[in-house]
Amino acid sequence: MNPSKLHTLTVDADKAGQRVDLFVGDALGLSRARLKRLFEAGAVKVNGRPAKKGLTLTAGQHIAVEVEEESREAVPDTDFPLIVLHADDSLVFVDKPAGRPSHPLQSGETGTVANALVARYPECAQASVDAREGGLCHRLDVETSGVVLAARTREAWNAVREAFGSRAVDKRYLALVTGPLTDEGDIDLPLRHHPRHPDRVEPAPHGAEDAREAVSKFTVLSRAGEFSVVEVKILTGVLHQVRAHLAGIGAPIVGDTLYGGREAPELGRFFLHARSLGLTHPQTRRPLTVHSPLPSELRAELERHGLPLPHGEQRD
Repeated sequence: MNPSKLHTLTVDADKAGQRVDLFVGDALGLSRARLKRLFEAGAVKVNGRPAKKGLTLTAGQHIAVEVEEESREAVPDTDFPLIVLHADDSLVFVDKPAGRPSHPLQSGETGTVANALVARYPECAQASVDAREGGLCHRLDVETSGVVLAARTREAWNAVREAFGSRAVDKRYLALVTGPLTDEGDIDLPLRHHPRHPDRVEPAPHGAEDAREAVSKFTVLSRAGEFSVVEVKILTGVLHQVRAHLAGIGAPIVGDTLYGGREAPELGRFFLHARSLGLTHPQTRRPLTVHSPLPSELRAELERHGLPLPHGEQRD
């Protein structure tokens, strides 16, 4: 068993009214999955009593959180069929399938892209600060498919992370949406974690302290009835940005019921695909763009609605 550390927190007046799980998560930098496990184990106590995650806090309350220190060891997973789109001495671009997490959220977890990367490229474990991330420089939602980028050296990881932070990475997604939509447009809509539903984000009220800048640009590639195929370029990288932004302008993604999208029972996921990633290579200093082909289940969904494949996609 890993050793535990006890954290003690006090609720200031400006935090009164916040949910205890969001308060603890922000204070200790814990993931939603890890927070859920802590509350289920009774490891979060408010004024000495185990708390439920939905408890609303009041000023002056004392919170004790016993957090088990997690192993940072990378676990190779050879059973994950890793599809490499491009690899060189510095970088590895891989094709993430829908339904697979980007990296583990707890000790010993396998079945993620990061585990597969470490199995095939062991040096990736040392490239990222957290070895469990397998050198990944960013992440995609579990149900989102497409291209993800990992580094093979710490120097490359630092350079790519800096490029993401300075908006020097060209990130493009394909989405199938419903609802009225102009041919193209910009979405400049700050987002924040939903105060009552920590598994989603929402447009941030004006002046909100927890607002995060989020900027996207979209172009409609084709239409059929109420359905539109949209390419979205994101300039920032906020959680669920594409999903929340498209829903925010009245065009939710098909299958994305969390954000009001139409159910897609035959598809079995939401229609969002990380189509391409472009950046200046950290070693050669030359432009590099890597594309991920549209998965078969997304192609089939387009065919069901009488929509053509986007330009650049090859027919099977």
